[in-house]
Amino acid sequence: MLDVRRLQVLRAVVTSGSVTAAAANLGRTPSAISQQIATLEKEAGLPLLERVGRGVRPTAAGRLLTEHAAVLGRQLAETETALADLRAGRTGNLSLRFFASAGAALVPPALAKLRAEHPGVRVDLKLVDARDPLPEVVDGRADLAISVHSHPAPPRGVEFVPLLDDPYRAVLPRGHRLAGKRVIDLAELAEEQWIDAECSPGPCRRIVLDACASAGFTPDFAVDGADFATTQGFVAAGLGVALIPRMGLGAVHPGVVVRRIAKPEPVRGIYAAVREASRDQPAMVSLIEALRGA
Repeated sequence: MLDVRRLQVLRAVVTSGSVTAAAANLGRTPSAISQQIATLEKEAGLPLLERVGRGVRPTAAGRLLTEHAAVLGRQLAETETALADLRAGRTGNLSLRFFASAGAALVPPALAKLRAEHPGVRVDLKLVDARDPLPEVVDGRADLAISVHSHPAPPRGVEFVPLLDDPYRAVLPRGHRLAGKRVIDLAELAEEQWIDAECSPGPCRRIVLDACASAGFTPDFAVDGADFATTQGFVAAGLGVALIPRMGLGAVHPGVVVRRIAKPEPVRGIYAAVREASRDQPAMVSLIEALRGA
């Protein structure tokens, strides 16, 4: 296999016209240059230079390799520039996975800030709403996933970065007997019919069920709401009450009231699961800070 560094030495000899001149330009001895050329000729299996007076000129093989050395030199310079841009966060690709309410509340402002700071970085976005997006990071399909904290420890090669605590709120029909209170004890909803905003098994549904268990009851789910907006519609129609995390209440239905909960207040922890291999990239650092700021 031909050595790229020796090809650049050959190019220096050919462009300067002599081994001595090339040695002076490269800051090396003529004997060292001659040894490099001799080794390259063995690798090529052909003579590369022929003497002409006090100088040298390339053979056909020498001209061929010199032309390719010029191309390789440009490609290497471009590669080094691209690598420097990547190290500085000026270019690159990041893949982000998220669930719906995080997508609405956190991702847009965070991406706007990232684009302003790193306009050359491309971000691949994907909504993963019906399941935990963490496996996307574990399996190497994503660099970062926004998820609800439900894991005792991060898997190998993944770092958990806390983003925010997202408390749940009680969503009641207007005119409900408890609508006049600013804070509602969770046990006060024990006899109500409920709209299940988290009908799929997962950490969010478990947070609601665990909080109700701590208050001494199991909620009577009358309707599966499927998502937060649909759930509010069912509540507004008087079909039941619901618990919805604050981040999922970006648009509040005019037919409901939203109240704080106590004893206990359910809270879901939102975190970023980040591949350790990507954690220190400047663009990733900026994206995490933007998510925290959002």
